[in-house]
Amino acid sequence: MASLKYWLWLTSLKGISSAAALRLLDWFVTPERAYYADPEEYDLVEGLSAYQRKALLDKSMDRAETILADCHGLGLRIMTIQDGDYPDRLRQIPDPPAVLYLRGRSFDFDEEAAIGVVGAREPSEYGRKMAARLGLELARGGALLVSGIARGLDSEAIKGALKGGGSVVSVLAGGLDVGFPYVSRFLAEDVAAAGALISEYPPGTPALGDHYHARNRIISGLSLGVVAVECRLSSGTMITANCALEQDRDLFAVPGAVDMVMSEGTNRLIQQGAKLVTCGQDILEEYWSRFPLKLKNSAPLTPEAAQQRLERQEEHGAGNPTARKEQTEETAEELELIPLDKQRERFTDDQLELLRAMGSKERSAEALVELTQIPARRVQSALTMLQVDGAVRELPGRRFAALVKLESSE
Repeated sequence: MASLKYWLWLTSLKGISSAAALRLLDWFVTPERAYYADPEEYDLVEGLSAYQRKALLDKSMDRAETILADCHGLGLRIMTIQDGDYPDRLRQIPDPPAVLYLRGRSFDFDEEAAIGVVGAREPSEYGRKMAARLGLELARGGALLVSGIARGLDSEAIKGALKGGGSVVSVLAGGLDVGFPYVSRFLAEDVAAAGALISEYPPGTPALGDHYHARNRIISGLSLGVVAVECRLSSGTMITANCALEQDRDLFAVPGAVDMVMSEGTNRLIQQGAKLVTCGQDILEEYWSRFPLKLKNSAPLTPEAAQQRLERQEEHGAGNPTARKEQTEETAEELELIPLDKQRERFTDDQLELLRAMGSKERSAEALVELTQIPARRVQSALTMLQVDGAVRELPGRRFAALVKLESSE
C-alpha cells in the first residue's frame, strides 16, 4: 500500500500526463525513486517540460491519501502498469495508462476475445438496431464486449450484450463515480455487476472533452478489434478507429445507405479497408481458431450466407435422405480404427464422448449436447479440435460425422 501512494502521487500531479509518467518510470523505474530524486535529476529525463519538472517538486501526499480513501469507500481496485495482471495487450500500445481504476469483475484480457463496439451518440434507428444486435450476438458467441457508456450506440451495444448474458467492460472518460451521464447511471450498475468499469482517472474527476480522446485508445487497446456501427466523418468513433489502426487492431464497420449522414464514417472506413460486417458472426469468425475455448460458432447467419448454405446443402444432397445414407455408408468404409490403448493419447475426455455419441451417424452440435450432457461451449471447442485433428468432418447443415472408429473394450 505504501508504494501505491507514490503511484497516485505521480499520476495525480497537475501537468504530468500518462506519457510523462511513463518517461519518468523509464528513467527512475519506480514512482518512489522519482519522488525522492534530487531536482537536478528531473532535468535528465528527456521530453519533460519546464512546467512538468516544476510539478514534480510538489511532494504533498494529500491528494494520494484522498484517492486511496475514495477508492476504499467506493470499492475500487487500483492497477499499475508494473502489476502482473496489467493486460499485456494494453501495455504494448504506444501510450498505455500508468494507472487504472477498476470496479466490478476481474478479467484476464489477454485471454479474452474482446471486441470494441463504438458509434454515434445521436444515431438513427438503423444504428440502434445494429448496435443492439451486434452486442447480443457477440455476447452469445462468447466475446467480451468493450465500449464506452455514453448515450446512443455505446449504450445500445451494452444493453444487447447484457441481454445476451455476456460480459461487458466499459471505459469511462472520468472518475468511476462521475464519469458517465446520469441517464447511464443504472446501466453502469448493471455493467459493474456483469463485467467491469475502468478508468485511468481517479474518483471525482469530471469527464472533460480531452478525456474522451484518451479513453478511446484504451477501448481499442483492450480489444482484438473494433467495430464502428454508425458515425459521421468527424467524430469520436473515427478517432477510436484511428487508434485501432495505430495499435494494429482489426477494424470492422457496419455499412449504411450512401445518403445517410450517420453512415458517412463507416462507409469511408470500409472504402479504406475495414471489414464490412452485417452480424456478429462476421466478426467472431475472425477469431474462432484463436479462441476455441471462448467462442461459439453459433451466431445467426446473414440472409446471404443462409442462402449460400441452402444452395450447398441442395448441391450435396443434404436434403435427400438417400444421398445422406449413401454418403454415410461410403464414409463408414474409410473410418480409421483407433486402438483402445491409443485413444487417450490422441483425444481428450470430451472428444472421446463426442466420438462415441456420433458412432457412424451424422449428428448436429445440439444433438451432441443432448446426448453427452457436455456444455455447448465445450462441445463446440471439442468439435473444432477434432476437425483440426482430422477425426471429424463437418457436413452441410451444420452436422458432423466421425472419420475414426473407436475400438470397444467389450
